[in-house]
Amino acid sequence: MPGGGRAPGARLVFATRNQGKLRELRQLLALDGVEVVCLDDLPAAPEIEETGATFADNARLKAEGVMQATGLPSLADDSGLEVDALDGAPGVHSARYAGPGATDDQRLDLLLEHLREVPAGRRSARFRCAVAFADPARPGAVELCEGSCEGRILFDRRGSGGFGYDPVFFVEQLGQTFAEAAPEQKNRISHRGRAMVRMAAYLRRHLGQQAAE
Repeated sequence: MPGGGRAPGARLVFATRNQGKLRELRQLLALDGVEVVCLDDLPAAPEIEETGATFADNARLKAEGVMQATGLPSLADDSGLEVDALDGAPGVHSARYAGPGATDDQRLDLLLEHLREVPAGRRSARFRCAVAFADPARPGAVELCEGSCEGRILFDRRGSGGFGYDPVFFVEQLGQTFAEAAPEQKNRISHRGRAMVRMAAYLRRHLGQQAAE
């Protein structure tokens, strides 16, 4: 509540309609007394256009935009895949890599086609994630946490879990793709997991402090 303590049963809006991301966030944050909802739970919440030049820019834009529209504390992330052989593409365009409305399979097909002639030794890549938190109780103050995970792109899909580019992103530390890993394995080392662990620590302090005010 602006200017005072936060009421029991507070809501935190995660500015996404991606159910895979929402599941990961709920597993990673596990904040007692805080209900995590997404944009699908708030039909009036706007879609914030990702016009930033970096993942951090886009995360800030979405967190602040949704916070201003809903009056609720808002969390937003922007994440994507950087492939060295493609000069860092798809990068901030990861979700739109194959055009508006494309499916995960279509984006994967395009990525694999662009890398078709690239040998195994030159398929290094990383996932990056930036997470931003905006709170109407602290206007103008946006907390930002970031994380990354190194890997390489396979020639074919492996695994049925995860979402997005997970089936082709192989992580040496796991010995498998993100799509083959159990959720707890992925969350422990993933780009989003690392960023969210840092953000969760901040939110526990921040929300706990607000509850005591």
